Amino acid sequence: MAETVSGMLSDDGSIHTMAGLQSLRGIPFLFGKRDTPDVLALSPGSANTIVRFEPTSLTYAVFVQVVADRPDLVPPGFGNTAPIDNPSAQSIAGNALGDLVSTYSVLYADGTEVDMPVLRRFGIQQGHICWGASPFAAVPATGPYVYATHAEDIALGRAPRFGYGTAECRTESGRFSQKANLWLYALPNERPDTKVIGIRLRAELEKSWIYAISTTRLQEHPLRLQQRKKLRMRLPTGVDLNVMGELDTDDRGDQIGIDLGTVISARRVLDYDVADWLSDLPDIQPAPSNTEIIVEYAAHPDARIFLRAKDGSLLSQELRSLENVPAAPSPRQLDLKLIPEATRPVQFVIVEKGTSRRVPAKLHVHGPNGEYLPPKGHHRKVNVGFFEDSAAEFVNGLNQYAYVHGHCTIDLPLGPVFLEISKGFETQPLRRMIYISEGTENVEFELEKVLHWREQGWVSSDTHVHFLSPQTALLEAQAEDVNVVNLLASQWGEMFSNVGDFDGRTTLGAKDFGGDGEFLVRVGTENRQQVLGHISLLGYWGNIIDPLCTGGPDEAAIGDPIETTMATWAERCRQQGGLVVMPHAPNPQAERAADIVLGLVDALEIMTFNPRRWQISAFALADWYRYLNIGYQLPLVAGSDKMDAAGLLGGIRTYAKLGAREFTYGHWMDCIRGGDTFVTVGPLVNVTVEGRRPGGRISFPAGGGKVAVQWNVESVSVRTRTVEVIRSGLVVDQIDYDKLSFSGQYSLNITESCWVAIRIRGSVAGRDTDIAAHTSAVFIEVGGRPIFATSDAVAVLAQIEGSIVYLDTLAPKSSEAKQVRMRAALELAHRRLHHQLHHHGVGHEHTPVHSV
Repeated sequence: MAETVSGMLSDDGSIHTMAGLQSLRGIPFLFGKRDTPDVLALSPGSANTIVRFEPTSLTYAVFVQVVADRPDLVPPGFGNTAPIDNPSAQSIAGNALGDLVSTYSVLYADGTEVDMPVLRRFGIQQGHICWGASPFAAVPATGPYVYATHAEDIALGRAPRFGYGTAECRTESGRFSQKANLWLYALPNERPDTKVIGIRLRAELEKSWIYAISTTRLQEHPLRLQQRKKLRMRLPTGVDLNVMGELDTDDRGDQIGIDLGTVISARRVLDYDVADWLSDLPDIQPAPSNTEIIVEYAAHPDARIFLRAKDGSLLSQELRSLENVPAAPSPRQLDLKLIPEATRPVQFVIVEKGTSRRVPAKLHVHGPNGEYLPPKGHHRKVNVGFFEDSAAEFVNGLNQYAYVHGHCTIDLPLGPVFLEISKGFETQPLRRMIYISEGTENVEFELEKVLHWREQGWVSSDTHVHFLSPQTALLEAQAEDVNVVNLLASQWGEMFSNVGDFDGRTTLGAKDFGGDGEFLVRVGTENRQQVLGHISLLGYWGNIIDPLCTGGPDEAAIGDPIETTMATWAERCRQQGGLVVMPHAPNPQAERAADIVLGLVDALEIMTFNPRRWQISAFALADWYRYLNIGYQLPLVAGSDKMDAAGLLGGIRTYAKLGAREFTYGHWMDCIRGGDTFVTVGPLVNVTVEGRRPGGRISFPAGGGKVAVQWNVESVSVRTRTVEVIRSGLVVDQIDYDKLSFSGQYSLNITESCWVAIRIRGSVAGRDTDIAAHTSAVFIEVGGRPIFATSDAVAVLAQIEGSIVYLDTLAPKSSEAKQVRMRAALELAHRRLHHQLHHHGVGHEHTPVHSV
């Protein structure tokens, strides 16, 4: 007999002795008893071993086995060739192949036998391998596995199992480098019609170990899985979905599983109303089911699916039964229906109507069961966690999208599929139902640009985007019809983003850098301090303005002192030719007040991550109104602050009037400084006040006069409900309407200095009172008196005083000299605004200001 040993492959603790009945990849194996010899060792020169059993019919015998590690042979004069970081295994890679490890002889009841060679890296492999040294005819004994992402694990109230990045891959094969592996090998029986009474095991050139053997009558290879499939399941009473609308598929939840295969996902059915989908409503969301799920899986044709109820009982059904005409399920069966396989590759081509030019666009396709059908190269479930967005994708509620370059390939089922294609705020979106037949190879869609504001001298922009690569940002800009994207490098504690993309000179997409000059991506920085505030430094030249963040967490790292104020960052940006923007108004409400008073800010940004869920914030606009009301004519800009796939690049955007000037990034910055802008989540709005455009000024003598306010509004699909004429923050006239396009005018009597702008209400979601667009302001001065609202001035002054208090009390000091310089900037702003208050004869109570 061959040697029997205990506890193989325990040198690194990764494989433990298995005992008793075990299931590996859904195959049952009976291991030896614990604490007794339970592993069969085959050594060259030792006697043969015969494993006998009752005469039985079998198609395959499946072995759990491993061969001894073999050090790689290093050619003379060469160093170690094994790509392994573990110093203790530097010479072990597992790349050797072809040597005869052992011979297994199948013994038949008629007295005959058939020898089957077992070759290294074919039917057997060593336990420790490097990446790329997988066996050809054997699979890992465990796996494959499906994991939740970090964000999903946290949503489920549990610690992430794997490191960030690995978890986002969602899958693991079960092959481990530097850890011990066991391998499953299915030995075929060449005479399946003859009874088998045993298997003779003979070592040849190398030592190997066998843990267990199982036999099967399956006609197809027991270790070969079919390609991915989907089925629809009605959940029985007592089975509930988790907080993400899914069933747990890993061993921590184990609500659903397949014996000979892997459940990839089990997610609720999304029911789309076909009539709504084919309507002109701007945003169609499906109804998520709580009783039906779509199960995606890869399995052997003879696999069985299992579902665990709350009481621990199991319901099961053979997948092969689904190939027959479905019958009503029995009480212990599952209610299942196969979904037609998405195996027909179809080329999608998206062109501009009238030119046949391919255009980038945002694309969504789903099947008749609500299942998302992504283009090749895109996620079937888009990751929406922080810093997970790197694949040119977007999630709007329950709808998933991919950004494509006007062309893609999608594997589709035969029959009806439903699609949506969109491209920004000036192009008519498409929602269609199309039929896929066995002959469908290509489908082409035309997008029609129905509004022409770009041709009228307007350019759109997003002032605030994170984490994308510049090339991906350019694709999303083209697909969303955003002419300028500002991709901002920054610091997030101990993490830095997009710093390597900053070079202080390149505008991706510009003609000077090989682009067509119509869509531009420029890397700037968002410099941040948690208490004093954030500041966006756009388009500056030369060296990066650092530190990117200061003053400690969450923005800077723990222990980082406060080294500078936003005022200093702003001054450096201007010296380097850049544009200074105060992002995501109104927060943080602190030093931004001082910097605006000091005249260091070029524009104030309104932000929303996803306008389909949130609209333009009235709170943010109120903060902007406050500065207008004390005489600071700040242009309004918009930024998405996109940090994940649920944030929409350009979902809120700035339109700036370029006019007849050549479109360059530098001229765009000039347009922003000039103030002829509006921000929008859909409707486009043009306004003049007595012929003056936003950013302009009108002067009246004492006594005032009248001005004509004229506007026109156009929208592709977002129906706006109200036009409001705003004077110094108050509505002086409103016009309700229900059209995509609307023009009007209003005669406004002016008796005192003020500002005038237009505000539009409506939303993608159909909420009439949401704010959908807002223009920058025209200033009107009467009798030489500046605009100055004392209550707003007092509120701004309090913010400056609060910033000084922070410097004096909690800000971690770098040095006394820097502390004095930073405080001096804030004191200058405080004195300037304080003097204005007294100039207007206003007395007020001061917030206590600490001395240095």
